[in-house]
Amino acid sequence: MSANEQSAYARAGVDIEAGDKAVQLMKQWISRTERSEVIGGIGGFAGLFDASKIARYHHPVLATSTDGVGTKVAIAQAMDVHDTIGFDLMGMLVDDLVVTGAEPLWVTDYIACGKVVPEKIASIVKGIADACVVAGCALLGGEVAEHPGLLGPDEYDVAGATTGVVEHDDMLGPDRVRSGDVAVAMASSGLHANGYSLVRKVLLTDAGWSLDREVPELGRALGAELLEPTRVYALDILALIEAVEVHAMSHITGGGLANNLTRVVPAGLAVRIDRATWQPPSIFRLVQEVGAISQPDIEATLNQGVGMVALLPADRAEDAVALLARRGIPAWVCGEVVSAADPGLPGSVELVGRHQ
Repeated sequence: MSANEQSAYARAGVDIEAGDKAVQLMKQWISRTERSEVIGGIGGFAGLFDASKIARYHHPVLATSTDGVGTKVAIAQAMDVHDTIGFDLMGMLVDDLVVTGAEPLWVTDYIACGKVVPEKIASIVKGIADACVVAGCALLGGEVAEHPGLLGPDEYDVAGATTGVVEHDDMLGPDRVRSGDVAVAMASSGLHANGYSLVRKVLLTDAGWSLDREVPELGRALGAELLEPTRVYALDILALIEAVEVHAMSHITGGGLANNLTRVVPAGLAVRIDRATWQPPSIFRLVQEVGAISQPDIEATLNQGVGMVALLPADRAEDAVALLARRGIPAWVCGEVVSAADPGLPGSVELVGRHQ
């Protein structure tokens, strides 16, 4: 078909044929995520999931979470590596949901791009599907939207939503937390997908570093470090909850350790976190030093090497750390729950000591 014979939509910059090809390429990856409850395949108007599993619960509570990846997509685009950003999306989705005790059931995704390049879209979806397998949930549906004139030809953004279920009596939360509980930290894989506006400004814009710069402190190129996928904890957390009494959990994302952990600390209690129990990976110190960022500021932005925190009885901490280690998650006791001086005060988190 000549340019003159193209449809008006194609002349406006939307390539329907490219979109159809992208769907065909991504089918092989989506099929790997199917659970027995999934009905039909992709291509329909809606994803279908057999809810009889939920009916087996005595008092089922549905949990849902929606999120995106933020400006980390700019690193993927600059490096032309697109099959890891799906782990960042999934980490932001299912790990927000699993801290309630809920099992993630399915995920839907949304990819907006300036131009549909089928192979690129399929690569993004491959990463999402791979992460779904790690999280044990189905990639039930999604949408690819071409936005010429709004996004550049090489630009895209990704977002998604997830739904899970938990038995009402098994929900985790602040109401279970007690004085004398301990905080068990789980190591992050790096920056995860938060704080990239700060990181990019400090290292790429202000310092003028290139993504292919070899950084001795990191042991690899800067771009490889910044693109390190988010750790997806969902199945590990579910295994922990099954084996050990857990009272509450916090996913450490935007806002850092104290701000996120505070969300599960009830009034009258405080969590005292000892920085001396761990040493943040080099990327955190690098950002802080190059950007001349204060300790409070860096801790209010980046996860500092902690991706998840569980609050649980002190006598189960050793079992929790051992279970997580067997599953490949470095973990350690990082603090304790104490009574606040004033029982009427809101729950709080205090960081004390200095990092190793």
